Amino acid sequence: MSKYDIVIIGSGLGGLTCAATLSKEGYHVCLLEKNTIPGGCFQSFRRNGRLLDTGIHYVGSLDEGEILRQYFSYFGIWDRLQVRRLDEEAFDLVNYQGKEYPYAMGHELFIKRLSDLFPGEKEAIRRYTELLKRVGETISVDQLKKGHFTQGSLDHFSVSAWETIASVTQNPALRQVLSSPALLYGGDQATSTFYHHAMITDSYLRGAYRFTDGSMQVVDALIDQIRRQGGTVLTGAKATRLLLQGDKINAVEINHSERLEADYVISSLHPSVTMQMVDKTPLIRKAYLSRLSHLPNTYGLLSVYLIQKKGTTPYQNSNLFLHEKEDVWYTTKHPEDRRIHSVLITMQPSASDPEHTDVISILSPMYIGELTPWLDTTPEKRGDAYLGYKEQKAEEVLAFVGNYYPEIRDNIERIYITTPLSYRDYTGIPDGSAYGIMKNYNQPMTTVIPNRTRINNLYLTGQNLNVHGALGVTLTSMLTCGELVGTEYLAKKIAKG
Repeated sequence: MSKYDIVIIGSGLGGLTCAATLSKEGYHVCLLEKNTIPGGCFQSFRRNGRLLDTGIHYVGSLDEGEILRQYFSYFGIWDRLQVRRLDEEAFDLVNYQGKEYPYAMGHELFIKRLSDLFPGEKEAIRRYTELLKRVGETISVDQLKKGHFTQGSLDHFSVSAWETIASVTQNPALRQVLSSPALLYGGDQATSTFYHHAMITDSYLRGAYRFTDGSMQVVDALIDQIRRQGGTVLTGAKATRLLLQGDKINAVEINHSERLEADYVISSLHPSVTMQMVDKTPLIRKAYLSRLSHLPNTYGLLSVYLIQKKGTTPYQNSNLFLHEKEDVWYTTKHPEDRRIHSVLITMQPSASDPEHTDVISILSPMYIGELTPWLDTTPEKRGDAYLGYKEQKAEEVLAFVGNYYPEIRDNIERIYITTPLSYRDYTGIPDGSAYGIMKNYNQPMTTVIPNRTRINNLYLTGQNLNVHGALGVTLTSMLTCGELVGTEYLAKKIAKG
């Protein structure tokens, strides 16, 4: 039986950054991944000689002096990453009711560009942007220097995203344009918090970038650092049981056979999945397990990858949001409506041909209930009916996008499609949710999950706890690591880079 200081379950970004941090701080760590390829939503896969990104298509807060860049520098990977800064004038283009609205980088430029299109709303846009900045500053490098990962509290989770947006402007079109990032967090008008909306939106204003030749480079760089620092990374190693001795986990069982002893265990899996692996104990009540398993998850994503003929499609350094409905929040209000109503279109940059793209990715919300006939199937064994349904959905997506950009079909060499079933089976996320547990500003104490558990040496991390995405997950993992090495010590050390 192998013995480690810390066993970390799951090699998504949360698990990877915990392992990189704790191995750097001198712990003997072992990172477990059930699949043959690590990385979770940061994983890239190859089709037709092209790299396709699983779930990370662009990230924010990567400008010099910004927080995610600071974290990547501390991990020792920043200088190894190939990134491309998106168009400063319009890193996002929001097509709402047939008109395009730019999201520009930098708070002042963001205000200016939107004010050009809403000339009577400049002060409203400025008030909104100041609210974004206020949230963003709670997790800044300045906070790290003070020994804090975040200045925030649950108060920030108790404010409605929609009500905040609606309070700054009466203009119906501007309200919807400012709501467009809801697609990036599975936003629900009735429940979503302004904290999540602001964290995500503000981070892109502080430096929106794509990974050149795929997001897998982040995974590879972190794993290399973990191993250089004496850590172990095991793939094909599924955690199947957490063995309890008294009030502590003393071992992690993998693949129903081998056991790894550990002083501490960190799980980046969905909290309900983690707790189901723990031996029965009065420390974990049935009511708590029931509550975790019944927390609503955000919708999943239908991903349509358009492989382009080499050298035919000019690379566009902006993301495109298409919203058909007057209400950007339509999807979560009408989950029964399975038609395509909104999409995000993004292109992957290539180092070998910076002027063209090999892959166009189109993402659209999709609930797993749409895939009920195949819920009990496994990858590559879902049958012809499933393949046919995927092709039908891809055609619906292309028809929808074609209404705005008829040339979308011109250079397609091959199409690949993934659904929430793939997310569910490869990442272990219930319902194939793209963004984890839905946060509810009415119930912050219920939907924001603490890093600590009632088992003394079991900790949680990952997108389900606080905020999803590259920045949110990294922040959450640092909060988890701070429980072990000391928050003030770790924050100040990261601030030094």
